[in-house]
Amino acid sequence: MRNRVPLVAVLTANSISTAGTSLTLIGVPWFVLDTTGSAGRAGIVAFCATLPIVISALIGGPVIDRIGRRRVSVASDTACGLAVVAVPLLHYADALAFWMLCALMAVNGLFHTPGNTARYVLVPDLAEHAGTTLPRAASLFDAVSRGARMVGAALAGVLIALVGAETVLLLDAATFLTSAALIAAGVRGVRAAEPVKTAEPVSLPTYKRELSEGYAYLLGNRLLLGVVVMVLFMNGTDQGWNAVLLPVHASAELGGARDLGLLTALFGAGGLTGALLYGAVGHRYSRRAVFSVCVVLCGAPRFLVAALTGTTLPLAVTMVLSGVAGGVLNPILTTVIYGSVPDALRSRVSGAITAGCELAMPVGGLAAGLLVESAGASVALLAMGGCYLLATLSPLVFPAWRTMDDEPGTGPDEPSDPAKRPVSSSGPCPRDPAPAVRTPRPSGS
Repeated sequence: MRNRVPLVAVLTANSISTAGTSLTLIGVPWFVLDTTGSAGRAGIVAFCATLPIVISALIGGPVIDRIGRRRVSVASDTACGLAVVAVPLLHYADALAFWMLCALMAVNGLFHTPGNTARYVLVPDLAEHAGTTLPRAASLFDAVSRGARMVGAALAGVLIALVGAETVLLLDAATFLTSAALIAAGVRGVRAAEPVKTAEPVSLPTYKRELSEGYAYLLGNRLLLGVVVMVLFMNGTDQGWNAVLLPVHASAELGGARDLGLLTALFGAGGLTGALLYGAVGHRYSRRAVFSVCVVLCGAPRFLVAALTGTTLPLAVTMVLSGVAGGVLNPILTTVIYGSVPDALRSRVSGAITAGCELAMPVGGLAAGLLVESAGASVALLAMGGCYLLATLSPLVFPAWRTMDDEPGTGPDEPSDPAKRPVSSSGPCPRDPAPAVRTPRPSGS
């Protein structure tokens, strides 16, 4: 019997949470620049916000299955909401020291990734419950997230200009708490969202073994490893772009917070268009060919245009086109990853993938702030854009990417017999992935 309610609940909750993340993405850097005037301090806050993301992704995979994906998502959004709301409340009370802001953003980062991962790994099961195909559900998941990111960015830009960054952060906290309520009510009773009852008693050796299985699987699959290494560099430079470079450029050269919100929203609108286009017609073309073209177009052009121009229109056009290209990437990666990883390892491998993809994010934000302070915004934009370009050329260079078009279970690194896949006895028996096919998600796309 088809039941679309859990899938709709997860899509809605994830879109609301993503809209809130867009508010944070714009509101926090602008708050720091507005209250301190320092790009270096904005970079420090970005470092403190993203380092815990990496830590939680590195060690959190087995925890998600043991606690339950529904519970982890609810707890994650609740903790993030409380951390974010504390920033404006302490500011209004004139009690917010810089170290407190860093600490609160660290708490937000620590709890953010487990919730995202928990919702992401539910998609195949919920697609099956809803009677839809996995590629369609993956494209829809990405499309609604991008639409929410677009709306959140536009709303953030307008609200910052009208009522200040503090109000934006209050609204952000409300989105996290709303998302928690939707998951708590809408995913209740879904077996895949509940704790794994067959798991062994909690112990350090068991936890280490389960954690190592996720990393061993990732390291043994050359395509997934290649994806992670490339996206690591993309996410690092995107973090520098989002947390420091674009806010500084908008403040110094463009029209301030409104232009910052507009540009981010246009990128989101392009991403939404790209995700929907791929969902509609993408299956007709080679994944590798489409991915190789789009990954080059989604990143470096933004940095180059911002470095060479001081007006909004050229960068706005570039953001739309780059967004369309970026919108194609995640559905492809989602399809590849869901089709490559067995059910029993999905949370652990997704945690390992997320950790690898986000490993450079703390350094990216910090490096961008230091580059702006020492060499200027234009040099920082060109340097980080060059790193982005080099990373995105890897699908054209390394042979492992040629297997992107292989059907699940037929690649050289993937055993075709599920019984031969490495899964510990603490998880459920592995079965083939759902029909025919956190994804690493490039942070800026």
